[in-house]
Amino acid sequence: MMELIGLSKSFDSKPAIVDLSLRVEDDEYLTLLGPSGSGKSTLLRVLAGLERPEAGRIMLGDQDITARPTHLRGLGIVQQNYALFPHMTVEENVGFGLAHRAQDPVTDTAEVARRVAQTLELVGLLGLERRMVGQISGGQKQRVSLARTLITEPKVCLLDEPLGALDANLRERMTVELRKIRKALGVTFFHVTGNESEAIAMGDRMIVLDEGRAIQIAEPDTVFDAPATVRVARFLNAYNLLRGSVQGGTFESGEVRMPVPSGAQSLSCAAVRYDAVRVLRSGAEAEAGAPALHATFVASEFMGSKVVYFFRMADGGMFEVERHLSSSDPETYGEGEHVTLSWRMQDVLFFDANGDLIELAQAKGAA
Repeated sequence: MMELIGLSKSFDSKPAIVDLSLRVEDDEYLTLLGPSGSGKSTLLRVLAGLERPEAGRIMLGDQDITARPTHLRGLGIVQQNYALFPHMTVEENVGFGLAHRAQDPVTDTAEVARRVAQTLELVGLLGLERRMVGQISGGQKQRVSLARTLITEPKVCLLDEPLGALDANLRERMTVELRKIRKALGVTFFHVTGNESEAIAMGDRMIVLDEGRAIQIAEPDTVFDAPATVRVARFLNAYNLLRGSVQGGTFESGEVRMPVPSGAQSLSCAAVRYDAVRVLRSGAEAEAGAPALHATFVASEFMGSKVVYFFRMADGGMFEVERHLSSSDPETYGEGEHVTLSWRMQDVLFFDANGDLIELAQAKGAA
């Protein structure tokens, strides 16, 4: 178990990590999501010992490792750029850390070879032992980097955007493989990513980092269904955000009118998930009491398992609608076609004047 207690780090007086506390459980896959500049990589470097925090402690079990050198922390790190030795073969890269580590290096070459083979089998690279790293693909390099870290049996494995340099197909395959490998080893993975789909798909728990602060820590489905703040909802890239205000018990955003949730006094924003929106063509009407707005079709984008449609609202803003192909066939709209967009009240999330989510039960009670 690793515990972060009040960690803070700044550069040139600009905060990068702010009073961050977190308990990382044994045998857990933890994903860390945040936009560029949110402090993700800084946090990983602090955990690895590559940066020193100005405040706070890092505990690994009952040991305080805050000031301990990187190579003595018992942590492994997998970097986005692989950091492999180009003059070595795959097996030499994987065995290097085991044979040359500062504490308890393995000097028996037969034992090194056995453990290298065992680890290569785990990551699916048997048969590539003698190849130079310049002779293997990007996905295979990522596996070599992971194997080189895992062979040393770290207590926690830090992954710095490990799938960021891979193409979409490889990224999807490695998403499955990483979870399988972690489960087989029982090692805690701390996975940093800027990709919301990756964070949701891979984590047992998920941290959303913003300007150095952990603004939500929860299971991925909780983060996705109930983002704690407007900013979390924006990072997820799954919600249309409607800014507005309350007028006489009604939340108003442009032409949209929705009843205010019970007990809420001041609202600043409503969120509607892309896949919760109905598109009504000319002549069709929204259900009684359902919010609606008029929009114009702009474009659509096929994304394999789904189609995303883009509509322009009267105020010039964009409104997105998703159709998952597993549940419905794609629709075709003409450029500039006028439609009505509508949704159910129970699918709306409301945020208060501070941008914090109003309790979901309250919002649903307004339907």
